[in-house]
Amino acid sequence: MTKLPRSDRGQAFPIYIMMVAGLLFLALAFFAVGKASALRNGSQGAADAAALAAAQQARTNFGPGFYASLLGNMLDAFLVAPFDVPCSEAQRLASANDADEKLCYPTPGYLRDRITVEVEGRKPVDSPVLPGSENKKAKAEATALIEFRCPNPKVVDADSNGVPELFTFTCRNGEIIEIVPASPPPWESVSRTLFDVRLVDQ
Repeated sequence: MTKLPRSDRGQAFPIYIMMVAGLLFLALAFFAVGKASALRNGSQGAADAAALAAAQQARTNFGPGFYASLLGNMLDAFLVAPFDVPCSEAQRLASANDADEKLCYPTPGYLRDRITVEVEGRKPVDSPVLPGSENKKAKAEATALIEFRCPNPKVVDADSNGVPELFTFTCRNGEIIEIVPASPPPWESVSRTLFDVRLVDQ
């Protein structure tokens, strides 16, 4: 069996140490990347939940204004009017997902359009192999659409006095809703049919 001279064995030891150090660095780097990816995914989930929550609460808040617009025969004006964005609801859902709401705003448009929420995760990447990562937190953004899906209702004004007695909405899912403005149904029973809420790309 051939043996390495003592001097060769001494030279091999630093190489071995460097290889072990290199492998350890790579392991830490992969761990940091994996942690950053997990934090990013968590923040995206928080942003999605926050945007949907804000949009759903906005839809709930539409009830009084929607019915008032029917009584005043001003539905089109209601659908394009500015509305308050319930950003507190966005923060509540972001917080439940270990993040904080940083931006929350509507994008005006016909049929009540969009609510965008940006969140920042609470946990930093904090990796020894990524400089500055001790303060680096994952950010994500999501946009929810509130879509009025029952346009062009049929209006009955039997007295021809400009005050409609009945609105018949034929919605895109085929459902038909009849609303008497003077005696409307509970908002929660019709709101999800009249207004769809879903996540969309910006």
